[in-house]
Formats: sequence, structure tokens, C-alpha cells
Amino acid sequence: MFEKMAGKLVGKLPKGSCNLLAEIGARVVLFSVFMALEHTPAFVRVIHDEEMWLYKNPKSEETISVEMLFVISSVVPFAVIIILAILRKDNIDALTLTLGLNGVITNMIKVLVGRPRPDYFWRCYPNGAIPLSLKCDGNPDEIIEGRKSFPSGHSSFTFSGLGFLSLYLAGKLHCFQTQGRSQGWKLCAALAPVACALALALTRYSDYRHHWQGLLFSYVCYRQYYPALNRPHCHMPYCAITPAKQIEEHDHLLPMNFGEVKAIHPITLKSL
Repeated sequence: MFEKMAGKLVGKLPKGSCNLLAEIGARVVLFSVFMALEHTPAFVRVIHDEEMWLYKNPKSEETISVEMLFVISSVVPFAVIIILAILRKDNIDALTLTLGLNGVITNMIKVLVGRPRPDYFWRCYPNGAIPLSLKCDGNPDEIIEGRKSFPSGHSSFTFSGLGFLSLYLAGKLHCFQTQGRSQGWKLCAALAPVACALALALTRYSDYRHHWQGLLFSYVCYRQYYPALNRPHCHMPYCAITPAKQIEEHDHLLPMNFGEVKAIHPITLKSL
């Protein structure tokens, strides 16, 4: 009974509303999976004596806290995108999918790989002495968190948020189009978020919280909503590109069968 009522309700909704509900539902699912993986213990990997030196780096305070991470990786890009969307009268674009997808993949790999952090030894043995049982005697929460080094959550979140913002700005400013290549300030504006993400990622390395490896997912998520940066309409999301504009982008392509010329859009005929 409930399923029939839900089906009728969804059927009465406009197509745009259904798409919006699907997008919201996808983000709720991603966030739920992310939170579940956040509290899942990682795989306990065997640490051999000859590699113990990798995990004996001293414990240190974080240069960038978790709270500051979310401000930099999500609040700042989202605020910039909203401001530009209001000024340009565009649709609000989906940064949250990038962060949600990145969080799920990052935490999934953390749990499955279970690579110790560079300061894992001191998390496991705060006194610096290894007991005969070889069992850790440190704080259980710090020990669990100490086995989630790869990949870096700080780095992947900032590169997803700020990396998406760089791609977004590059598209809006046409940095890789003919009209934008002669203006250096546009390229600098587009690269600034990536430079900030790189600086933050390096702090995780210098804080002995992560090894040098990392993962990036920004471009894949960005292309789900936007064309390539060398396209004429790279500043517009796919949902805002009309069929006529899509034909304009491909008007240089000739039909394989000349008998099909009559079916070509008038805009395309002008360029033949």
C-alpha cells in the first residue's frame, strides 16, 4: 500500500523535481556510508621488524585541524560557487557529490588497506617499550585511527573540494579557450585553489600523519556535471546545455551518409 502511494506521488512530480530528489538521495546514501566507514576498524596489517622505522616518527600537533579541514574543503568552495551562481544566474552546482563520493572511496580504502600512520609506534606503545606480548597498550581510539593512513583524508577532501573549485573557475573563466588564454589573471585565479590544496596536503606529510601517497577524484566528479575545459560551453553544466548548443559544439563533424544531410540541424548546415 505504501509503495503504491509513493509511486503515485513520485509519478505526479515534475521531471526536474524527480531528478532533484534523486540527487539528494544519492548524497544522503553517500553520507551514511561515509559515517559508517568512519567508525569501522581498519584491517590489522602485520608490521615486520625491518619496516618498523617507517612508523617511529614523533607525534605532533596537527597544523590543520579537522574542523578547519571541512571549512577549507567544503564551506569555502561551496560559498564561492553559490556566489558565482547568483551573480551569473546559474543553477547551484553539485559540489557535495564530489565530497561525498571522495569520502566513501577514501574511507573504504583506509579500512581495507589498514596502513599504519608514520607515528603509529608511539600510538601503540606510548612508553616506547614493546611488551613481550607485542600487544598495543595505548589509547584504543588512537590505535584504530593510527591504522588509517592510506589514503590521506585531509588531502583527498581538500583536493576534491578545492580541485573541483579550480575546475569550476577554469570553466567559468574560459581559461583554456581562445578568449581566456591571453589573460594571465584568469589562470592564476583558477590555479589558486589547487595550490592551497597542495600546501595543506604537504602539512599532513610534515606532521607525520601520512605517507607520500594520495588519491584524487575531483576531475571524474566534475565531468559528471560539466563538459571538458576545451569545449565552447565549458562554463555551463550539462543540464543547462540545450540540444542546439550541443550541435554547435559538434558542427565541424560531417555526416557519414550524405543522404542524411536533410536531417541535420540548420545551425550545422551553415558550417558545411
